[in-house]
Amino acid sequence: LPEMDPAASASPSFHACVQGSSFQPLNPEDVRAYLYKAADFITDYYTSVESMPVLPDVKPGYLRDELRASPTSEAMLVTLVAARDAALRRIASNGMSYITRLTVYATDQTHSTFFKACRLAGFDPANLRSIPTGPETDYGLDPAKLLEVMQLDFDAGLVPTYICATVGTTSSNAVDPVSAVAAVAAMFNARVHVDAAYAGSACICPEFRHHIDGVERVDSISMSPHKWLLTCLDCTCLWVRDTNHLTDALETNPEYLKNDATESGEVIDLKDMQVGVGRRFRGLKLWMVMRTYGTAQLQRHIRSDVAMAKAFEDLVRADGRFEIVVPRNFALVCFRIRARGAMTEEATDEVNRVLINRLNMSGKVYLAHTLVGNRFVLRFAVGSSLQEDRHVRSAWELIKKTTAEIIDGEEIVQ
Repeated sequence: LPEMDPAASASPSFHACVQGSSFQPLNPEDVRAYLYKAADFITDYYTSVESMPVLPDVKPGYLRDELRASPTSEAMLVTLVAARDAALRRIASNGMSYITRLTVYATDQTHSTFFKACRLAGFDPANLRSIPTGPETDYGLDPAKLLEVMQLDFDAGLVPTYICATVGTTSSNAVDPVSAVAAVAAMFNARVHVDAAYAGSACICPEFRHHIDGVERVDSISMSPHKWLLTCLDCTCLWVRDTNHLTDALETNPEYLKNDATESGEVIDLKDMQVGVGRRFRGLKLWMVMRTYGTAQLQRHIRSDVAMAKAFEDLVRADGRFEIVVPRNFALVCFRIRARGAMTEEATDEVNRVLINRLNMSGKVYLAHTLVGNRFVLRFAVGSSLQEDRHVRSAWELIKKTTAEIIDGEEIVQ
């Protein structure tokens, strides 16, 4: 902890965070100083723990001005449970058997945990709708398709209940049109959750906020600072429009958990807003990141990563052997070796598999892969706090060299 005195930490000075035009969130000398201070703090705490009060002498909410919300890592499941509960209240007069009629919607690019969360929340697997996407919408959700599917369900006597829109999908960084999705949802009185786990961090920069246009019309949104905001795993922030939807569905009030702070209403008891009753203080590490770097440096971090990804994308586009599969939105580039001559899709996929395996076995770079439109695609992600332009250029040189060896060596039979 870089500073223990609250007054002194109000405007901390970390001289090594920026050198020239390079943002260095993990400057070695700063890390050394922080670790020494943290060790001193822990040692001093255990040395003097017997002299400390058993209970804190602060008033509930004393951190509210500096930390206004504590995150939860079960955001999607929590909102699904609340949505299911709210829908059941609407249809309770028709009997509880209507739970089998609740339907939820997402795209084929939505994170796989969405469908897992749906099952955990009690939705009938037969009523989970995965809407296909394509290049015509850059693999984002097509509102017209969504309306068509929801209308068919409604006409069949089902109850459209919940839509998960994504801003920055895992596979391709696709962006679902939040405002249009909310408009379709309103026609059926369905709830909308926005999964902005990765790209939500980018919205601290004004130039990226258009990706969440219409967010004021949704019921909840989540983002994960551990993905792109210099915060250690795990830390996810969840905002909900009406907290009563969570507390009504998740409240538990045994005698042994009652306390004066909760009973007074001065604090929000998070046990009633999540699946678990206990939790780690995940908000602390996000608070430390924000206090350490501030808005300007965090924006610099995001913009630097995006700039490096754009530079890599430009290099790929300039090389005729490759193609960009999905236009880049943030700091992820989806690319692959093009089909050559009479190469089949299967042979092209195999070439790309050989390429990624060779690259990853080199020990110099690591690329992940995905399937987009049933095509095998390589994913180059910029996001490491230590990544610099020279690393991107070095990776590209290795990619070019390895590709030449594969193609010129005719390692793949067409």
